[in-house]
Amino acid sequence: MYSVFIVDDEIIVREGLRSKIDWEHSQFTFAGEAGDGEIALSMIQDIKPDILITDIKMPFMDGLELAQTVKKLQPWIRIIILSGHDEFDYAKRAISIGVEDYILKPFTLDEMLACLTKVASGLDKQKQQFTDIERMKSELESNFMLSREKLLSDIVLGMMDSGTAVQKASDFNINLVARYYIVSVSLINSKDNNINELTAAKSHILRLSSTEEDTVGFFLAPNTFVSIGKNGVKEQCEDRAFNFADTIQHELSKNTGCTILTAIGPVIDHITQIANSFQEASRILKQFRFSDKNRIIGSNDIHEPNDGSIVLQENDPLVDRLNYADESEIDQIINEYIALLGENPDHFSIIASYLLVDVIMAVSKVIEELGGNIKEVMPEILTHSFVDNAVQNEDKFISEIKRVLTAVLQYRNAHIQGRYADVILRAKKYIDRNYADPDICLHSTAEAVNFSPNHFSTIFSQECKTTFIEYLTGIRIEHAKKLLKTTDMKSADIAYEVGFNDPHYFSFIFKKVTGVSPRDWRNT
Repeated sequence: MYSVFIVDDEIIVREGLRSKIDWEHSQFTFAGEAGDGEIALSMIQDIKPDILITDIKMPFMDGLELAQTVKKLQPWIRIIILSGHDEFDYAKRAISIGVEDYILKPFTLDEMLACLTKVASGLDKQKQQFTDIERMKSELESNFMLSREKLLSDIVLGMMDSGTAVQKASDFNINLVARYYIVSVSLINSKDNNINELTAAKSHILRLSSTEEDTVGFFLAPNTFVSIGKNGVKEQCEDRAFNFADTIQHELSKNTGCTILTAIGPVIDHITQIANSFQEASRILKQFRFSDKNRIIGSNDIHEPNDGSIVLQENDPLVDRLNYADESEIDQIINEYIALLGENPDHFSIIASYLLVDVIMAVSKVIEELGGNIKEVMPEILTHSFVDNAVQNEDKFISEIKRVLTAVLQYRNAHIQGRYADVILRAKKYIDRNYADPDICLHSTAEAVNFSPNHFSTIFSQECKTTFIEYLTGIRIEHAKKLLKTTDMKSADIAYEVGFNDPHYFSFIFKKVTGVSPRDWRNT
């Protein structure tokens, strides 16, 4: 299934495409719509559709500007331009910047479906290319690629002066000269250690890297990808790094069975400091390497000692993990402890006692960092009787460790006052105050909490387990449901009241979310 997003300032066009295409019985899904390019860009950045259909002439940001920006931010998206007869030259220009096709207005439903099918066929063909494992292995192991990886490895490891780095990089058509640099390190995981899946993931990543402006990527190890980003503006350097990491994560999630963990180092201002950014990103990655979930972590996200956030301690790895782990990772932590016990079966109770004390110390540290006191939160785990009881046998040990870890993660989730929690809280308050404004979007919300759109999008989806658009839509629908039940307002008026510009679109989304129409909801 391929998701489709529609942008057109004419409501009748959007409504026609939305209502006349039989989405449920096609290979496409309706992802959303917008009436102008600026709002669309924010929504597209959050929704990440496969196909974009956009009018070429719109207020604020026209279709060409939107297409060019989308291709830069999310290069996987296929774009179809809608054009009037007198705009044919614009359509030709659009194709030159990477647009897949154009359709002249007025068009028929059959013409649109034929165009969508053509684009989907291209996407299918691309997927098939990534099943040719032998070809991909050959490309990855070519002499050119190996030499390029060796050069870039030397640069990020600090084994080369700046002059030599610039000169040798130019031999591979790589321009390293810039005002600012940033290094990201990504760890790719295949659940079943499937070599073919890993190869396909590597091929996807290198393809995306080759289309990314001002980013140089390479594999430092079979499952470790490093990218060097460069930019003339410091803030844009970090924002582009988050966007690229998000693009890779999206592609792997959609096309492979692999997960990817990305750590982003600090922005630096000299080629010789690239190694410093790499080392910091590697250190962050090492702290979270046990996670089997998609995650993007920036250096600024875990080093904010002056604003109340959690500062990770290198000498206490369990504290590091408990600060960011979720309950699904508890079993993995326990299995690692059991593995240590298995190496010394004759001294179970002694070793288990030491390990349990380590757990208690880490749990105490996490609770203290959140402003709590272990003596008040979990006083029972500080007693000798608790330790003696927990180390009677392996089953008891596992049970007690699991209970303690579950309790501390639940406490953390209820009391965390770190950087993420503060940002999310402020963002949700902003949404609650402004959900009725039809112009509220990812970008305006990110600006309200002083984050870049890419960074904010990443942390919002990771922390809330939903996208910004899904959350905003949920808030609007909940308010609409209340108005339908408690007032005599017309459905169209309620649509405008909760932030929708188009009553028909409101009805479509309401039924998509609730399973029934606004009228049926009111009558239940």
